[in-house]
Amino acid sequence: MLAELDPRNPFHWPHREELGTEFARLLGAAQEGGSTVSECFLTAARIDLKDRQSWRQEWQRTAIVSHERGNRALDSGHLLTAKSNWLRAVNYYLAAAIDFDAADANLKVVLQSIRKCAHLYLKHSTPGGEVVTIPWLHGYALEGFFLPSPNPRGRSAVVICIGEPGHRKEEYLGKSARYALERGMSLLAVDLLGSDGGVRFDKIVGRSDLETAIPSVMDFLLSRHDIDEDRIAIFGDGGGSSFVARGIAHDPRFAAAVCDGGIWDMMEQEFLQGRLSSRDATLKPKRGYSGVAQTLKCPVLVTVGEHGWLEPGMVKNMVRQLKSNRQDISLKIFSGSETASSQGHLDNPSLANEYIFDWIADRLENRRSLASAVSRNPPRPLRMLSQDDS
Repeated sequence: MLAELDPRNPFHWPHREELGTEFARLLGAAQEGGSTVSECFLTAARIDLKDRQSWRQEWQRTAIVSHERGNRALDSGHLLTAKSNWLRAVNYYLAAAIDFDAADANLKVVLQSIRKCAHLYLKHSTPGGEVVTIPWLHGYALEGFFLPSPNPRGRSAVVICIGEPGHRKEEYLGKSARYALERGMSLLAVDLLGSDGGVRFDKIVGRSDLETAIPSVMDFLLSRHDIDEDRIAIFGDGGGSSFVARGIAHDPRFAAAVCDGGIWDMMEQEFLQGRLSSRDATLKPKRGYSGVAQTLKCPVLVTVGEHGWLEPGMVKNMVRQLKSNRQDISLKIFSGSETASSQGHLDNPSLANEYIFDWIADRLENRRSLASAVSRNPPRPLRMLSQDDS
């Protein structure tokens, strides 16, 4: 039985929602050069849902074709074509990897192929990208891709792109990099999977302190000599938890952040309080915002889709609570009529990224203008009063 694609909803596989979501991601990636629509539908048509290995085999098959095409283009001196094909191969390999059992020996081959294509892309970019190691937990370092600004004038602004646990940094080479680089910013793509590509991730993902990765990433950036320490922003992609919001809540070093603003924590708090009060009528649930949300130090943008997991009206109410505490928080709800309205903006990531990176660029430019004004007019030192003054 071939995959049955509903023409009204081309992202649907019966009883396999995670595959439909991944297919939507791949189609959205086509707008950024991370896939082609024809290759996506051709591959999907070959998938047999009765065969547990079919999804993985077909996407891997498409990835290998693109990978090898990129290598041949490089040998022929056609670097742009090579990079385009490696970028598409990365996304097809990523699609293959989602349906593996962790113990499957073939998963290691796919992960190695993802890394190989990504490293080729970074090596042949202009300016060249770097594979960086970021200390975090004892014996468990993070790995990131650093793409420097293409037109640096001194130290550059930088955007950290980090996904929810399980998301891979390779995705951001096609999804986010150009939006930062075209605005003159550097980009650091990082994930929580560790420098081994996720072999030990199962032991990490259950930790209650994932947010400690965020200040570790900041520490790494501040150790570099090409980064403007006053213009560092973070984009927490996915919006399925608040670990990025928790990470920046007590860290004043960030100039701007795009994340859920602690909303998931607020929802969890209200749910638990509701359960508690329903068991004991004498207990009343507490109202207000979570500790994470009220301690955010930098301007924050929250973006949601009208057809995503969160009900827009509820999000509006929560953001209103935050603003009542004078938090600098902005909300953008993408409606169904404009697209980018699905969970994670999968149906139109380009529209969402344009809005997000424009917002980041504006906030970082404001930060630079403020820093420039202070440097031109430094505050006068306080003068001790003498007896004559009194």
